[in-house]
Amino acid sequence: MRQLVLISLFVFCSLASGAQITISGKVLDITKINYVEYVRVVSTGGMFAITDSMGRYSILVRETDSLTFWYNNKPTQSFAVSSIPDPNEFDISLRIPVKARYSMLKEVTVYAKSHRQDSLENRKEYADIFEYKKPGLSTSITPGGGVGADVNELINIFRFKRNKRLKSFQNRLEQQEQDKYVDYRFNKLLIRRLTSLSGNELDSFMRWYRPTYDFTAASDEVSFNQYILNAFYHYKKTVPASPAKKED
Repeated sequence: MRQLVLISLFVFCSLASGAQITISGKVLDITKINYVEYVRVVSTGGMFAITDSMGRYSILVRETDSLTFWYNNKPTQSFAVSSIPDPNEFDISLRIPVKARYSMLKEVTVYAKSHRQDSLENRKEYADIFEYKKPGLSTSITPGGGVGADVNELINIFRFKRNKRLKSFQNRLEQQEQDKYVDYRFNKLLIRRLTSLSGNELDSFMRWYRPTYDFTAASDEVSFNQYILNAFYHYKKTVPASPAKKED
């Protein structure tokens, strides 16, 4: 009986220590007004995240972990996850001044259009193409209340060149939209920050390890950043060092 109780307690503690939660918030400067981007948020469990242009971050941790915020290679104190009162709004202020990137007018942040806004505008502009469907037999109601075949749809069935052209245009627009989304996430700024690659090396890396749209759309920030790091490790093993680097 005693052994059974000990085993049960061990299993319970193991499950409890393995429970994961998401901590999110913002990093501000000493004024508590300006956002700080490129802050590396590291957990003792091995996970990390990087703040975006609005100082936002989100990281998956265990309840037994602690968080440390790194900026310009300088860490903050450690924050125990178990002592964080609200995991959804864990904001901190660094003891550094940061020049504001955005103009604040009546609590409205002015910034460039997001990728989502550009995509919605593109969909609206080419709505007739995105919503194109292969014509087929359909019915319509005559002014007298009778039901008959839709003449326009019937004619369109035999407009083979027109249908082929519209379908091709639709496929091209959808492909362009997917390519732009991959470009938006798999960008030079992010890759340079994670790998320190630059110049021709950066261009080669981006060509060889460009992810698919399906993977990009399905990946959260943590898994996407980890993919880039894994690809970078593979790249360093595969590509020989340049003569200049060998001399160093």
